[in-house]
Amino acid sequence: MTTLRVFDPAMCCSTGVCGPAIDPALPRFAADLEWLAAQGVTVERFNLAQQPAAFAADAAVRAALDAKGEASLPLIQVNGSVTSVGVYPSREDLAAWAGITGPAPSLYTDAVAELVAIGAAMAANCEPCFKFHYDAARKLGVSREDMRRAVATAQSVKETPGRAMATLADRFLKPGATEPAVARTAAGAGCCATSATADPADATGCGCDAPAVTPRRLPLITTSGNCC
Repeated sequence: MTTLRVFDPAMCCSTGVCGPAIDPALPRFAADLEWLAAQGVTVERFNLAQQPAAFAADAAVRAALDAKGEASLPLIQVNGSVTSVGVYPSREDLAAWAGITGPAPSLYTDAVAELVAIGAAMAANCEPCFKFHYDAARKLGVSREDMRRAVATAQSVKETPGRAMATLADRFLKPGATEPAVARTAAGAGCCATSATADPADATGCGCDAPAVTPRRLPLITTSGNCC
């Protein structure tokens, strides 16, 4: 059975989602290790800040630290042999070292993830989110043109329901329009509130099958640290 050992630099956790800024390599690498474990590979991971004894007990790790210090971390071992020093390798590299068939190359790169996040920030009207993900995308080399395309796509999706509602309102309200057929609503019934007196054929008053949703207050968003 293949055993893969990861010796991480000193950090608060290996997930990469804590601290003032996210290193996109860390959550991606964590997902890759989970995938390896699902393929039957034994995965062990050690953090210099929390498990220094594991570093001291391994001769190859001690030698790497003596030669390059923490620049040698992360250090990857497969069945006791050092296969990578100083970088978090790709899933394809991990699969090759473990002797298993790698997955098809993913289109969902870190750059694509930032474009998706920019679109989501536009949809959510979240200014600090947009600024954060714009900066992250820029650092990954994403062009301004690609970011503009992401914004245009998000705006198109976001505005489509509004255009549909404007068209609906125009059908009802424009001068000379034929009176459209509408669902019957019993006296006292709201548009979506269930009423005992509403027409049985239209139990919710507007034909809406979805239950009423109670709005909830969202937490305030600050500009410190990560956007979310």
